Amino acid sequence: MKNKIIGVAALAAFGAAASAHAQSSVTLYGLIDTGIVYTNNQGGHSAWQENSNMLSNAVWGLKGSEDLGAGLHAIFRLESGFYAQNGSSYYGNSMFGRQAYVGLQDDKYGTVTLGRQYDSVVDYLGAIALANYGDGNNLAAHPFDNDNIDDSFYINNSIKYTSANYAGVQFGGVFGFSNQPGGFSKDRAYSLGASYSNGPINLAVAYMQLNNGGSIGNGALSTNDAPNFPAARQRVMGAGGNYTFGPATIGLLWTHTLFDDTSSGAVSGAMSRLHFNNYEFNAHYALSPAISLAGAYTFTEGGYSGSGGSAHPKWHQLTLMADYSLSKRTDVYVESVYQHAYGAAAGSALSVADINGLAASSTQNQLAATFGIRHRF
Repeated sequence: MKNKIIGVAALAAFGAAASAHAQSSVTLYGLIDTGIVYTNNQGGHSAWQENSNMLSNAVWGLKGSEDLGAGLHAIFRLESGFYAQNGSSYYGNSMFGRQAYVGLQDDKYGTVTLGRQYDSVVDYLGAIALANYGDGNNLAAHPFDNDNIDDSFYINNSIKYTSANYAGVQFGGVFGFSNQPGGFSKDRAYSLGASYSNGPINLAVAYMQLNNGGSIGNGALSTNDAPNFPAARQRVMGAGGNYTFGPATIGLLWTHTLFDDTSSGAVSGAMSRLHFNNYEFNAHYALSPAISLAGAYTFTEGGYSGSGGSAHPKWHQLTLMADYSLSKRTDVYVESVYQHAYGAAAGSALSVADINGLAASSTQNQLAATFGIRHRF
């Protein structure tokens, strides 16, 4: 009898341990994207390069969840970016430069997280743009990624709320603190977004504002997140949607980006006013379970004024891509991107073509083609 009692107790203890283990999980995951890129003009020269992150960002990360009972979970994510061609970090000295957060998720009321996170433009409009559809397509970003659809920067010191899904409706917001005594409104960021998804229809809207993004330190933006147009204030708003029928999905997206008092950034000089309107049409088509085609056309209309005068630059950009899945985790792809710029003052950085992720052309035109392989783990 004593042996039976001991045996039953041992089985009960094993079951309790298994149950506790099932309530918590930690997952290691990642993606590696590397290929060969040809560009007809980078600074006046053609180029053949091996590069990574042309389509998808090469990342590795850890994510986990602990069941706290009654529909409540503790969650976390630590995610790092890197260059696969040489192994260096994508975010300078930041170990987890893409995302680093911890929070609570409730099945009924939504999720609250704190740390370094995406803004609402990325969360809600990114799923509609070709640049951030699925695993992403960095070459297809709008000129200079002026609206951050391609998540060129992230929000530090942030608290984020994401609602549960209520009959297809989801909404949320992010607030990034300045962390400066006496400077609550300086170097802060906030954004809001909402989406509706029902069957083949997906609609989304979002708004983001950065205050004093030209003064980057320990606030909502870090030195790893310097935008191409640092400004006293940056505002992004947009709306879009896509519709799926059979093997095809078509999408439309509009974003408006407004900069006030830009400082000397990567591609800009001092301008009192700078704006961009991006109009994107994209499409995806599955020829078979293994073969898919995608493409996008974006027209970007800009305008700026400053001590050096004013102008209304414009960009046409066309992206075409074909992808072949070797398995659920590995695919190969080929893609071509063409951009034409015009309307800016001759000699300015805005007067030449500049496809995202590449060095600028010396002329108004730039053509790039790439083929590569992606593996997810």
